[in-house]
Amino acid sequence: MNTRANTAVIGAGVLGLLTAWQLRLSGHDVTVIAPSIAQDASWAAAGMLAPISEVQYGQDDLWPIMTASRAEYPQFLATLSRATDVPTGYRENGTLLIAADRSDRDAVAELAVLQREHGMDVTALTSSTLRRREPGLAPGLSKGFDVPSDHQIDPRQLVAAACAALEAELDPEHFPGAGHPVRWLTATVTAVEDSPDVDESAAPAIPGAEAESAPRFTVTTEDDAAHPFDAVLLVAGLGYSSIAGLPETCPLDLRPIHGDVLRLRVNPAQLMRGESHILDATVRARVNGRSVYLVPRADGGLVIGASSREDSLTGTHAGSVQELLTDAVAVLPGVKDMELVEITTRARPGTPDERPFLGELRPGLVVSTGYSRHGILLAPLAARLGAALLGSAPELGAEDQQLLTSMRLTRHRG
Repeated sequence: MNTRANTAVIGAGVLGLLTAWQLRLSGHDVTVIAPSIAQDASWAAAGMLAPISEVQYGQDDLWPIMTASRAEYPQFLATLSRATDVPTGYRENGTLLIAADRSDRDAVAELAVLQREHGMDVTALTSSTLRRREPGLAPGLSKGFDVPSDHQIDPRQLVAAACAALEAELDPEHFPGAGHPVRWLTATVTAVEDSPDVDESAAPAIPGAEAESAPRFTVTTEDDAAHPFDAVLLVAGLGYSSIAGLPETCPLDLRPIHGDVLRLRVNPAQLMRGESHILDATVRARVNGRSVYLVPRADGGLVIGASSREDSLTGTHAGSVQELLTDAVAVLPGVKDMELVEITTRARPGTPDERPFLGELRPGLVVSTGYSRHGILLAPLAARLGAALLGSAPELGAEDQQLLTSMRLTRHRG
């Protein structure tokens, strides 16, 4: 008699939820364990799907995984949408790269050259073309570039869609072999350890495992309850370092990178008849040497961010908020007449070179963390590869192996 793998996903951000979905599709019965659902870095994220606009100097290893993940998004979302009618918040609205003044123009233009050298579609715009595209932008902006393939997704809507799909009763005709609806366990994990008296060679953690096989791992929560699982995915962000047991055998160089994100809403008085927003494309701008992004939502919202701090302040930094508003107004003057509805501050799990950690600690135990500001963009790729490492797919091909190498956990394995 065969049984499904009983798999724990520790962490419920976008990455954890999408990997849980990928695991369910491939036959795992999944339990998601977290103190809350997507209330940390995912809650603050703007959701730019921008492998071209995100390109920076010295990050060659990141480009292949960013572009590969962006290419997987449409099919990933199509599969998700077959399970639920909850919208994912995906918008193909393109991106504009903007230099506010002469002092910023050279830096943005040099970055555009670098992007083109890597075969990316980046087109310079004249001032008149830029004004026709986005009449609400400030007059006199120094330079603009069009990046038509860089789009966006609303992470909060994506979380709602993923949760609905995880809980749905799936049609076996469209989802053959899928696992049962997700089980939620609201708790903080304190330890992951080998289960006692388990013969490792006789405890496969893959779909199709023998029913009599004993669970391979024990997950302990803060109430000292012990939960047995065949396989475990650790996608707890910065919380990885607080989990005792097997994770201690593979310490990861993670650090908190704080960001302050503003959410505004267009004032109806700002709109002409038939308009729903004062901005159509996502804008990534350089103002007085600082970066700022403006991401318009379909409901008239606007997300403003780009602050990045590595200090001891876990709350909101007043200076960052002031700079974000000042720089956003310099690019889009209408910002000053909008309603400020939310300021969110969260810490993202950063690594020394911004390359994430994805790989096996041992068979059946996988870690996926350290995505810094690229977590939403990399989520479909990380979800598929993370699920594959837990035995939910045939042996990974050469291309996927190379992508995993770029994520570099192998250098930490013993």
